[in-house]
Amino acid sequence: MAFTLAFPKINISGENAIKELVCHLVSKGVDHGFIIADQALEQLGLLEPLIGALNESGLPFTCFTETVPNPTVSVVNQAYEAYKESGASYIIGFGGGSAIDTAKAVKILTANPQPITLYTGVNNVKKSGVPLFAINTTAGTAAEVTSNAVITDEETKVKCVIIDSNIIPDVSVNDPSIMLGLPAEVTAATGMDALTHAIEAYVSVGAHILTDHSALESVRLISQYLPHAVEDGSNLEAREMMALGQFLAGMAFNSAGLGMVHAMAHPAGAHKNLPHGVCNAILLPIVCEFNRPHRVEKFANLAPALGCNVAGLSKEQASIEAVKAICELSERVGIPQGFAQLGVTKQDVNQWVESALADPCAGGNPVAMTADDVLALYMKSL
Repeated sequence: MAFTLAFPKINISGENAIKELVCHLVSKGVDHGFIIADQALEQLGLLEPLIGALNESGLPFTCFTETVPNPTVSVVNQAYEAYKESGASYIIGFGGGSAIDTAKAVKILTANPQPITLYTGVNNVKKSGVPLFAINTTAGTAAEVTSNAVITDEETKVKCVIIDSNIIPDVSVNDPSIMLGLPAEVTAATGMDALTHAIEAYVSVGAHILTDHSALESVRLISQYLPHAVEDGSNLEAREMMALGQFLAGMAFNSAGLGMVHAMAHPAGAHKNLPHGVCNAILLPIVCEFNRPHRVEKFANLAPALGCNVAGLSKEQASIEAVKAICELSERVGIPQGFAQLGVTKQDVNQWVESALADPCAGGNPVAMTADDVLALYMKSL
């Protein structure tokens, strides 16, 4: 079967990459821009480099900063109405996955009918919409490079996963200098999200030689640099390596797909509004332990990338060490060691099983799970 590799036309990475993006916008003769961000980034002053560069270049823009974690249908609708009122002709998504996913959803609605929930699933977006430029502010979601957007339907309490090449940003930007002020807990959660992307892509049924190398290098960079970025947020080298690591993870999973970690994390986020990266981080070692016997060689390959000394070990032993290393990294960067610490109960997880199995990410898992399997893993995650 043919393999499809998809990513943005252009990526701009490195310190002061935002200025390079604005130069690109000027060269393209763009008109009015519509920035989608959130209030936290605005309050931290992280929007200032972009706004300053746009003002210096004389490019008009409108800001929408009402996005929320786990973006909802109502917020997407609000952003779309604001976009129409602004008269803008292109969109800039500025932030982590929540802001950029909101921007992708608005992009869809600029050329396709409402509601946004119509586009849940794979390849349901018929028209591409206006140009989208995505500036990543967290080294985690890789939303700036992927064809994925996740929007929560408040009525059904389901995360609508939209996967379509028409929503891949035209230009993606990774500027580590704007990541220096991120809090340690955000750095840890988004970093573990990126690690989840890389590992799930590497062991998924859709894995391919064209994605395996990106996934392994992503794991190596994240396992090495995430602790440094968490411990010292002003470490520019760690921030840059994390930005590159999460980008590589995005390149991998954008084409190879994900698995049951994400499928099980989505209901937790939808029902309890928990941070997506934290949900992934809690579930990652538990799901990996379940998947390991079905991908022993691949988990053995992950071990040295995770910093394990595998000299003299069999592939079986090395694969076990890889799962241990994931647990140790999660604990080192301060991830909660179970959902119970976040107020989740047994009654809660019982309600999530059906949604997890129906999630579009579930099909990428290296082994199919039953409802009993999923429930048992949820119980273990408490």
